[in-house]
Amino acid sequence: MYGAQLIEALRRAAELRSAGRTGASAPTQAVPLQFFGAGGERMRAAGCDVIIDAKDLAVVGITEIVSHLPKILGLYKKLIRAADDRHPTLAIVIDAPAFNWRIARQMRKRRIPVVYYVCPQFWAWRQGRVKLLRKYVNKALVIFPFEEKFYRDRGVDAAFVGHPLADLPAPAITRAAYAAEHALDAAKHWITLMPGSRRKEVRMNLPTILEAADRLGASYEFLLPVARTLEPAFLKLLIGDRKIRLVPESLPALHHSRAGIVASGTATVEAALMGTPFVMVYRVSPLTYAIGKPRIKVPHYAMVNLIAGEEIVPELVQHKFTAENIGAELGKIIPDGPSREKMMRGLTSVREKLKKPEGAQRPAECAAQIILDMLK
Repeated sequence: MYGAQLIEALRRAAELRSAGRTGASAPTQAVPLQFFGAGGERMRAAGCDVIIDAKDLAVVGITEIVSHLPKILGLYKKLIRAADDRHPTLAIVIDAPAFNWRIARQMRKRRIPVVYYVCPQFWAWRQGRVKLLRKYVNKALVIFPFEEKFYRDRGVDAAFVGHPLADLPAPAITRAAYAAEHALDAAKHWITLMPGSRRKEVRMNLPTILEAADRLGASYEFLLPVARTLEPAFLKLLIGDRKIRLVPESLPALHHSRAGIVASGTATVEAALMGTPFVMVYRVSPLTYAIGKPRIKVPHYAMVNLIAGEEIVPELVQHKFTAENIGAELGKIIPDGPSREKMMRGLTSVREKLKKPEGAQRPAECAAQIILDMLK
């Protein structure tokens, strides 16, 4: 999603510059922009020649990555060969640090400038790896306000451009229309289930989430947005005969839900931006947890709690992630009352912190202007 947004913003910004509508004294000579790399359907639709599918890189966990190394190495070599054939002017790497810092290193060896958009969360763990950004990346474009100072203090040329989701409007579809479209009972409270976007994490998270849904019972409607990296058939196999509605997009589901059960990651930011109270959950393999936990350098797991600087949503991680605990936490935030109101205020503060100042460019547009300046 971030890649597609950026491609579209780059095209718009380039057109404005060529037309002389950017405040410059004279129009900039139009240069056709061409894109290739790793991505999915949205990037393909935005005009990117997708060399490798992002689904093939969707691996989570330290121990899990090891078993996929041969496949990932093959994809890495394929992308480098494409770069050698096409000689790009600039490389933009997005998220996925385990894969992308190696791509960045190869680009720098070829004297191709590198921009990192949606930077790795090295402030959370493995802070020593900041040296990789300092060594291989020309410009880091960060999406969380505290990241700019963190990276700049460590010698990385970083700029906060805003979170790409922060200025998204609320979904236009009404609750009644959404209920009719997905055969939902509008009279019931809805709960959105978001177990993750990768098969491995879904297998780790969804069974306990479903157990919690079973405990909550038929007085609720349960919605499960299907991530673009997953297939509905895979989810249906795990769901079985439960009455869980698979829906195509997460934001409308969250917007119209009373609460959510959300796996740690970008989905927690989506829930905050939609103003939906939720419980954060997450589980990895015992070995991955044992290896990773001592390296975590931040006080919270949930991104919204890190942004807020306090725990505004409960974090049920590893052994705390049980159906009983999920039910207990939801019992505090589904009814009207002080707990729900407090969380709603916290989510509002997170939304405000993720936005750029009033009148500033949207995040993708801000990033596009910086990148086009580098191309000049």
